[in-house]
Amino acid sequence: MGQILAEVLAANQSYASSFGDKGSLAMPPARRFTVLTCMDARLDPAKFAGLAEGDAHVIRNAGGRASDDAIRSLVISYKLLGTREWFVIHHTDCGMETFTDDIIRGLLANSLETAIIDESGWHDVGQSPGSTEAAYIDWLTIQDQVQSIVEDVQRIRFHPLVPRTIPIYGFLYDVRTGKLIEVPEATAIGRAS
Repeated sequence: MGQILAEVLAANQSYASSFGDKGSLAMPPARRFTVLTCMDARLDPAKFAGLAEGDAHVIRNAGGRASDDAIRSLVISYKLLGTREWFVIHHTDCGMETFTDDIIRGLLANSLETAIIDESGWHDVGQSPGSTEAAYIDWLTIQDQVQSIVEDVQRIRFHPLVPRTIPIYGFLYDVRTGKLIEVPEATAIGRAS
C-alpha cells in the first residue's frame, strides 16, 4: 500500500470513529446555497465561507470555471435540492493563469506525462505518446481573473436553464490574506430579477 493511500485510510478511520449523527443530515443543503470555486488545494471553502457538513453544495474544478459540467451541477442544485443563491469564487495566483489553450493542447499532443514549468514557461519532459483529443476541449484558461469571474457569472446568468430569481455573486479569494473580494460588475450581472 502506498504512503498516501495509507494516510487517507487512517484519516478516514479516525473521522468515521467520531462521525456521530452526521449520517442523518438531509440531502438538500441546510443553508440553501452553492459555491463554485477552484480545486486549488490552498482554498478551503468550509473555512472561508463558514461551512459545516450539510450546509451548502461546493462545486470545484480547475479555475472554478462555469463549464458545462459546473452549470449542470448548479442546475441540479437548485432544481432538485433547492439552493437559492450561488457564489462564483475564483482566486489570486491561480494555475489556470500560467498557460493558454494552445499551450495545454501542445503539451498533451507531445505526451500524457506530467509537464514542468520554469522561468521560460511550460515544457513537456514525457516520452510517452500524446493525444490530439485535447484539441476538442475548451480549457477555460484565465488571462484576467476579474474578467473571468464576470464572464462566468454572465455565462451562468444567461444560461437557458438558470432562473433569473437566483442571485449569483462574483468574488475573488485572495490566497495571501484569506479574504473574499467582491467583483461588483459580476454581482451586478448576477442580480436576481
